[in-house]
Amino acid sequence: METLEFIIYPDGRVQEKVTGIIGASCADVTAAIEAQLGRVMSREVTSENFAQAHADREASIEAKTTFSEW
Repeated sequence: METLEFIIYPDGRVQEKVTGIIGASCADVTAAIEAQLGRVMSREVTSENFAQAHADREASIEAKTTFSEW
């Protein structure tokens, strides 16, 4: 389940937390929202961001593995 959580602080800062999106596509999902909110001061990626990259790498390794016929 994909969730976006926003915390709006009294000084106007907004903290955004995204869960349930595997891989770097999280940035695609949040880009329009961030553009409307203003300047992004910092970004921290979670382990979910790297999960897809790892899965893609494993698939690539499996696809490139070949065995000799002799």
